[in-house]
Amino acid sequence: MGTKPLTQTTGRRKHAICRARLRPGTGIVKINDRVFEEYFPSEVQRNSSTEALRVTNMVGIYDIDADIIGGGIAGQSGALRMAIARALVELDPEQRLALKKAGLLTRDSRRKESKKYGLKKARKAPQYTKR
Repeated sequence: MGTKPLTQTTGRRKHAICRARLRPGTGIVKINDRVFEEYFPSEVQRNSSTEALRVTNMVGIYDIDADIIGGGIAGQSGALRMAIARALVELDPEQRLALKKAGLLTRDSRRKESKKYGLKKARKAPQYTKR
């Protein structure tokens, strides 16, 4: 893509980090130089990651070019969602209230709980044996 991006923002969730660039265009989304539908085959992830565009009625106005590293599919989708929301606020500060109300500007700080010694996972204990 030859045109200079209007804005570049970062979104994070779990271990995923997304850098999104918005350009004026027709609504094409590319992630790591791959087609959006190919990168997120699930409809749920596609819908959640572009939710900010629907909340602000900006679908089809910007082309989005994103680089996502780390994490899994759910985390990457959440990171893209936050990056797009932040970019829209940067371009039009009046959209901030609508995006804030939808909860798209808040960083989801939930992480995997660390494993405890003597247990199998963070809270799962080994099976109790009486004899």
